[in-house]
Amino acid sequence: MKKRILSLALLSLEILSASAQRYVGGDISLLPEYENAGAQYKTEEGSVIEDLLPWLHSEGMNAMRVRLFVNPDDHKTKFPSKFDPNACQDLEYITPLCKRIVDDGFNLMLDFHYSDTWADPAKQWTPESWKDLSDEQLYEKIYDYTKATLLSLKEAGISPAFIQPGNEISYGMLWGPENASSSSLKKVYMGNSANWDRFGKLLNHAIKACKEVCPDAKIVLHTERVAQVDVLTNFYDQMKKLDVDYDIIGLSYYPYFHGDMGVLDKALSTLQTRYPEKNIMIVETGYSYKWEVPGTTHDFSGKWAYSEEGQDKFAKELVATLEKYGNVNGLFWWWMEYNAYNTNLGGWYNAPLFNSLDGRATPALKTICSFGENSAVDMIGFEMNEDDIFYDLQGRRITDPCAPGIKISRSKKTLTK
Repeated sequence: MKKRILSLALLSLEILSASAQRYVGGDISLLPEYENAGAQYKTEEGSVIEDLLPWLHSEGMNAMRVRLFVNPDDHKTKFPSKFDPNACQDLEYITPLCKRIVDDGFNLMLDFHYSDTWADPAKQWTPESWKDLSDEQLYEKIYDYTKATLLSLKEAGISPAFIQPGNEISYGMLWGPENASSSSLKKVYMGNSANWDRFGKLLNHAIKACKEVCPDAKIVLHTERVAQVDVLTNFYDQMKKLDVDYDIIGLSYYPYFHGDMGVLDKALSTLQTRYPEKNIMIVETGYSYKWEVPGTTHDFSGKWAYSEEGQDKFAKELVATLEKYGNVNGLFWWWMEYNAYNTNLGGWYNAPLFNSLDGRATPALKTICSFGENSAVDMIGFEMNEDDIFYDLQGRRITDPCAPGIKISRSKKTLTK
């Protein structure tokens, strides 16, 4: 069954032709942990949210990011004192979460860490089970592992829209074992030719697997040197030299680590000018609504107070900055789902989009969603298939998608006549 429906194309034809689809959401890799602990999510007004994902969809989010580690249990066994229970996402863990994400109408971004634990600019440890492999063997291993993972997800009905082959890989990845001497680690640096060819081969083998299994997925290369534009441009210049086939420049931007909005603005301006053929996404960002984030190196509490209002002020300035650049088409808030309200969970994270004191969504959530409001939507001729899933504006699944009214499917608001 197919039926012609009209998209809510409220923008003029000129604006539609000039704008592009935008993606807005967050990394929600620990959502099952909070749900299992009984976390209670509420709207900003205080109403209980029965099912978070459909509600987020109804608010305007259309993409979600999930991280993947090779074997977290290996890290727990080898380095028990360093093990972080938040780095628990193996393939078995993420499969049902990813299935929920795609079934609820979101675009999925899959973030391969290619490590047993957190991979970031300071840590890109080779998985324990891969540590004795030669470089040639690693090229084959990363291809085989990536392909097997994606085939497993595909068998479960999951096809990522975006794939990150590596997380915050500004200085390379798969450096070597965690307990190896620093001099033996295979990092890449600006001004040094060592290991770039190796790094390029690792990326190309991973991307080859992605394109074989998920040919429609966009490849995101994720870095975080927004405060060092020369390092940033050197990285993507190297990607061109190494003939790495990717689609999107992915960035981390945390003001308390990287600097004020002017730092991000300069990075975006440089990247859009230098690589006009590439889209750009902020795949990680955040700001505190309560107290300072641990490790803060830039204190902007005088500009953006540590409060819900301050967090929202940051979010508004962030959205305004991103909307200046036509190449920027993605905004993902990191660990947005953290919510200890109504649970016995210990610890505290200060920068999600829910307040752990009462479970309510912070005002910044709606502000972040506004980034996607002016994106282009399909015009007359959007075809509805019988297997499409529709929700009303309250996030409730609609049993009769042919009924007249406003509804959401495949990240678009539609009007059925």
